[in-house]
Amino acid sequence: MRGLLLASLAFTTGIGALAGPAPATAQEAPDPSARRALTLEDYYAVRTIGGPRIAPAGDWVVYGVERRVEVGNSSLGELWLAPTDGSSEPLRVYEGDVGSAPRWTDDGRVAFADGDGGRWLVDPASPTPVADERPETEGTPSPDGRWRMVLRDVPVPSQVEAPMSDFERRHAERFEGAQFDWYPFVRDGQSFPLPDPAARPMQEIVLEATEGDASVQLTSLGLRPGNLSWRPDGQRILFTADEAVRDPLAYGRSDLFTVDLEAEVTRLTDDGFTYSSVAYSPDGGSFSYIRAWGTDYIIERKLDHGGPRDLYVRPVDGGPAINLTADFDLDPSAPRWSPDARHLYFTAGIGGAIHLFRVAAEGGAVEQVTTGERRIRSLTIDDDFGRMTYMVGLFEAPSEVWSADIDGGNERQLTNVHADFLAEVALSPAETVHYQSFDGTPIEGFLIHPLGYDPDAPGAGTYPLIVVNHGGPHSASGYGFNFKNQYFAARGYFVFLPNFRSSTGYGDDFKWATWGGWGTLDGEDALAGVDHLIERYPIDRGRVGTTGHSYGGILTNWLITRYPDRFAAAVSGAGASNWTSNYAHSDVARTKELEFFGRPWEPEAREIMIRQSAYLNSGGVQTPTLFVHGEVDYRVPLEGAIQLYTSLKKQRVPAELIIYEGMAHGIRGHWNNVHRMMNEMRWWETYLKPKRGALTSEEG
Repeated sequence: MRGLLLASLAFTTGIGALAGPAPATAQEAPDPSARRALTLEDYYAVRTIGGPRIAPAGDWVVYGVERRVEVGNSSLGELWLAPTDGSSEPLRVYEGDVGSAPRWTDDGRVAFADGDGGRWLVDPASPTPVADERPETEGTPSPDGRWRMVLRDVPVPSQVEAPMSDFERRHAERFEGAQFDWYPFVRDGQSFPLPDPAARPMQEIVLEATEGDASVQLTSLGLRPGNLSWRPDGQRILFTADEAVRDPLAYGRSDLFTVDLEAEVTRLTDDGFTYSSVAYSPDGGSFSYIRAWGTDYIIERKLDHGGPRDLYVRPVDGGPAINLTADFDLDPSAPRWSPDARHLYFTAGIGGAIHLFRVAAEGGAVEQVTTGERRIRSLTIDDDFGRMTYMVGLFEAPSEVWSADIDGGNERQLTNVHADFLAEVALSPAETVHYQSFDGTPIEGFLIHPLGYDPDAPGAGTYPLIVVNHGGPHSASGYGFNFKNQYFAARGYFVFLPNFRSSTGYGDDFKWATWGGWGTLDGEDALAGVDHLIERYPIDRGRVGTTGHSYGGILTNWLITRYPDRFAAAVSGAGASNWTSNYAHSDVARTKELEFFGRPWEPEAREIMIRQSAYLNSGGVQTPTLFVHGEVDYRVPLEGAIQLYTSLKKQRVPAELIIYEGMAHGIRGHWNNVHRMMNEMRWWETYLKPKRGALTSEEG
């Protein structure tokens, strides 16, 4: 496996890489002394920018802005246009519900649907929406425009019901409850029980004439093809399909196939790996794809890692594939060919940042295009690869839309949606911290300062610390605005976000280091970070709290039971505590079969599940804990919170459980978000009460 330490996070940057971190806004920052602290009420002042898409000609970008509305627990949508050269102010072109993401038409107009299904067009030269009266179409047109490639459902034959007497039928019709005989039967965010997976229609690739009503069914595989890509000559289609859709107990994978216009299907792979993000090169001579290791492949071999994720190019004539990222120890995403077919561009997480990279199609060193302490998201590129737009994520400000040349030069901020908010409200700065864990492993984290913190101020006293553990576990904390973290900082808390082992952005060895031991090494990494901060900042060792959602809640549960005297308070969001029961209740049993080496009735897996379960090792827990959970969370089911809550109560440890009605794993809704933050703050204030000097009585 390939390893990557913090010291080696460096790549070739020879194509106009940005010189440093981007500023939070294009305007001069207001005087901090003239701004007030963030309050909970400010939640409704922050807007969400989403879906920026650059025009094919690269001259405009369309994006959405969502305003939070307290009344009705709702949001108000808007569509805006901005010139990518910054030559004029953005224009609001629509206000109201947007039923579909805006897209650019070939003639440079924006097409979108409203919340009622009405279809509209906006021309940047005359930005008033007009009704879209063009015939509705679907699918992807062929290069010559004669055909549209679509997927069509093939219904599964219905089963014949067993005969019933009238007496039996009356009682069957009176039944209220759930009755099923299939698996899986739950999926987070969907109704219970999940409909029978075997009854879901298969799909086939069909060509429909753009003129007339002729159609041709190209495949008869009885699968669900995806990732469809036309070859530029229009004679062949590349796609992926997964034979495991026929077996609901298999985790499956996606293999590569092609089909020509004569309906001849060729299977290209059958090796246990899974393939995605497929695309032909613009010259048609090659195709690209991302290859990862299939879940069943890993389980069958009882591997102790998940393998690399790599970007490949393969000649269409059947020559050997080239692994373009064999020496690049990060995870490429969303690859795209340059028009001249010489390079592929992709994004990847690197530490707490996300940036754009490129690599030559014939192989060579990966070049980093954008740099700086930030996250680049929602990146789109114009047709000529001259200009790109993206969102920039920072700790100290909500995201805005930016644009730059494809080499990273001529960068400018296009939107300033939060100018009024930032002029009135002071947000806390953050810094990157590096330290060593107990075994010498280098770890990176991020520390948000309490608002107004001055390390040189005499007699400032000590501050409480909140450790925020990220989810995943294979994700990472990093640059990006988080209202709740800023709210904690505004109330006088240091907020620490450690990227412990299992985090992405630091190489494969680091990402898979917790295999078979969720909580052990990553928990030690978090604790080492706390010790590191206490030695260097005025943090009160007796007033440290831990929190997180999903895997962050799981790690929080582990920390308070494994280290009962280290934390004065905890808030556990959507956290599991008993892996033997979680295996049967969760919609992702695969994570246990992978990283716990099997199922609860298999000795090795059972031993790991018992050893790593917070509930089964909760004797002696001392940390007052608030549990927060969705009522119908099928990803990390509610039973995990109830079990550990019961353990704390039976041991006379302060505990509270908040269950959000009708909520799945991601607890949604403005009212729920505000309610959750005010209760979490109440918990911190109760058990991590700041001392005088950290906050004034009026602020606290």
